[in-house]
Amino acid sequence: MTDRTDTPPSRRERPAKPALTRDGIVTAAVAIMRAEGLTKVTMRRLARELDTGPASLYVYVRNTAELHAAVLDELLGTVGPAPAGDTWRERLERVLTAYTATLFEHPSLARSALTARPSGPHYLKLIEALLALLDEGGVPPAQAAWGVDLLLQHATATAAEHSQEASEEEWDALRRALHGISDRTHPHIAALGSELLSGAPEARLSWGLRALIAGIERTAVSD
Repeated sequence: MTDRTDTPPSRRERPAKPALTRDGIVTAAVAIMRAEGLTKVTMRRLARELDTGPASLYVYVRNTAELHAAVLDELLGTVGPAPAGDTWRERLERVLTAYTATLFEHPSLARSALTARPSGPHYLKLIEALLALLDEGGVPPAQAAWGVDLLLQHATATAAEHSQEASEEEWDALRRALHGISDRTHPHIAALGSELLSGAPEARLSWGLRALIAGIERTAVSD
């Protein structure tokens, strides 16, 4: 008799692979990012994960940049709606802080988000929530439209900066430079040396958002 123990199973005996979908591709990409980091989220790596060829993925996602934007959009689904109560400014700040916190959890994605432009349902929901709060506050439409972009830029840049935090040695070097500055050559730095490095990251983010919101309220869009 012929020993069939080493005979590979027939294609007909193998379970059918699930059909490729954009949602399935993005879900797999998010899983890879959580386990291995965003740099591993490539078309080739994703194709291996899904047991298909890279060319098959391009039917659903044009390139890696679009894939990363889709991953960001998927994670934005964790950003909840504007909480009830408090003033519109406080609720606006809370939504933006939640967005920033999402990027804090994924440093590599925060850096990518500076150039990736998501356009999925979660991103659009976030934009709608921000515009609704600015409208509630009576911010003119043109200022609100430009202001949303400015607010998200600030929040994204803050998260990206946090993802590349300076080492303690670099901070010590900066502290020594500020402490040893001459008040004759740099009087303003000498006077404000301690304030330049003061404040917890959360406090500085909150202040920055409040300063931007106040400016958006008062600064008309020029033609």
